[in-house]
Amino acid sequence: MRHPPSQPTLDDRAFDAIAALAYRESGIQLLREKKLMVQSRLRHRLRALKLDAFSAYTEHVLSEQGTNERRFMISALTTNVSHFFREAQHFDVLTTCLLPVFRDRVDQGKRIRIWSAGCSNGQEPYSIAMHLLACEPALEHADFRILGTDIDPHVITHARAGIYSGAQIAGIPPRHRAHFLAAMNDSDDAYAVSASVKRVVSFQELNLFSQWPMRFPFDAIFCRNVVIYFDQQTQERLWPRFGDALAPGGLFFLGHSERVANPARYGFRSAGPTAYHRSGDPLHAAVQ
Repeated sequence: MRHPPSQPTLDDRAFDAIAALAYRESGIQLLREKKLMVQSRLRHRLRALKLDAFSAYTEHVLSEQGTNERRFMISALTTNVSHFFREAQHFDVLTTCLLPVFRDRVDQGKRIRIWSAGCSNGQEPYSIAMHLLACEPALEHADFRILGTDIDPHVITHARAGIYSGAQIAGIPPRHRAHFLAAMNDSDDAYAVSASVKRVVSFQELNLFSQWPMRFPFDAIFCRNVVIYFDQQTQERLWPRFGDALAPGGLFFLGHSERVANPARYGFRSAGPTAYHRSGDPLHAAVQ
């Protein structure tokens, strides 16, 4: 009787090397209790490279020849779970604080920019677009753009396609579903985001710990359920960078279990639960 070949196992030495590399490359903190999860998620990378041991994989990914593999490693270790219109209170804050400003900008022909940092499969930036276009249809033809970025090239490809299953679109309000989605003719369970939404949303692969190529400040930044994977020291490296990327009075949104400790230190002040204004805020003053 033939037995199936044994699966490669991840020992502590290889885990520590992978965890250290993941931290340097992406800020993700992997604790020892995550070893079995890391082992499970990376086994397919060993198969893809025709390697039979984690020691060989570790040697490769740390080498100069393994630079490209690091992207695949981080992709495998990253949890890409998202939903349309999650944390609805943030959309209310966005509408209350910035929609009047955006309407003035439309009339004046001025730019409006929003960033979804850690956009996963695209549900977040598309939700923002649907919400704002429904509130103010004139935005469709204005200088209005939403940028979605993620470290994982695979989810960026998915996001650009803008095609989702019936289960994935469950969180979209019926009025938005009717207006901004269309059933795919060749599938019983696939829906495509409309051209009007895709026109204002673009996607780009980006590591938050690399140089950010964006040249102009954003009116709002959503970075929800991303920094929860980072330790406090790593988060504190990001807060001032996000502050610098926001226009005065811009809004910064985190996930429901994330907080900026001592927000004033980084130029933020509260705008509600897990929402922050950048201080010195003419945008906020304009809507009082």
